[in-house]
Amino acid sequence: MTATLEQPKAPTGADDRSARSLIDAVFRAREISIAGALVLLILGTWLVNHSFLSDQGIKDLLLNASILVLLAVGQSVVVITRNIDLSVGSLVGLSAFACGRFASGTDRNVVLVLLLGMAIGAVCGLVSGSLVSFGRVPALVVTLGMLYIIQGVDYWWAQGEQINAVNVPGGVLELGSGSVLGIPYLPLIAAVVLAAVAFHLRSYRSGRDLYAIGSSPEGACLAGVPIRRRVLGAYLLSGVIAGFAGALWLARFGTVVADNARGWELTVVSAVVVGGVSIVGGVGTVWGAALGAILLTTIGSVLVVLKVNPFWEDAVAGALLLAAISVDRIVNLRFTSALRKRRARHDP
Repeated sequence: MTATLEQPKAPTGADDRSARSLIDAVFRAREISIAGALVLLILGTWLVNHSFLSDQGIKDLLLNASILVLLAVGQSVVVITRNIDLSVGSLVGLSAFACGRFASGTDRNVVLVLLLGMAIGAVCGLVSGSLVSFGRVPALVVTLGMLYIIQGVDYWWAQGEQINAVNVPGGVLELGSGSVLGIPYLPLIAAVVLAAVAFHLRSYRSGRDLYAIGSSPEGACLAGVPIRRRVLGAYLLSGVIAGFAGALWLARFGTVVADNARGWELTVVSAVVVGGVSIVGGVGTVWGAALGAILLTTIGSVLVVLKVNPFWEDAVAGALLLAAISVDRIVNLRFTSALRKRRARHDP
């Protein structure tokens, strides 16, 4: 007599989708709560100081958030794949100085300046992405090393030199100070980049693959997702956006030194995580990351208006980061527990 062993019933995927929709709903709720907190923060500050929402006050809020929003968009794409890029702050500084050197004392076309910044970012992004995806070196190690390399190159190149606004072409400065229908160019540029990346992540397979990689690298591999190519593409996009942001930094401030945006990498990561992008990958949107960036920059502006010690800006950002990571951990534990229970109910 031959005995046959009955194989366990394979999951159909319905439970996975149901649990995933639950966790997605939680993170969407966090985005809504961030937007609500932002509105309350702005209204509360306006009640204390009505000039906070004056025409100039609103423009300042938008301008202050624009570059951080761009960096948060690029960083969120990397974090969704369960990786991180700590080199974006130093890359902004290098790009800003390089673009300033390129444009200083000449009448360079603004498009050429922007393309130079993006090219520098692309090279750095390709190096980091290649080491992470093909070299399989931990992302934290690679990007931390890139941070110090870029800073070293920038300081060696600058030799204490400063690019002054008086030497920057008017067309470049106009990009940072000009507006259309009363809305500054920089927030409009940030909104266009944000919408384009969000649309790609939602509507194209290459964008959805990033979520699959972050949710389960093993499952994505079995599904035929080209993981190495996708991760490389995420780092390339992050680098291009950071280089682009460096060129916009030059346009915004005019005066550039070697250590511009130093330390911003942690602020960018905070914005992304606070905005609902899970630090363990697979969950979140660039819209939430942008909200996190706007919230952090608004907190900084509010502290200035209320004449509070600037130290508290870092303290608040750190507290929000810890709270966001704690929420991520709790949600993921509940998600795993709920998924196991659902599978257990369907197993024979």
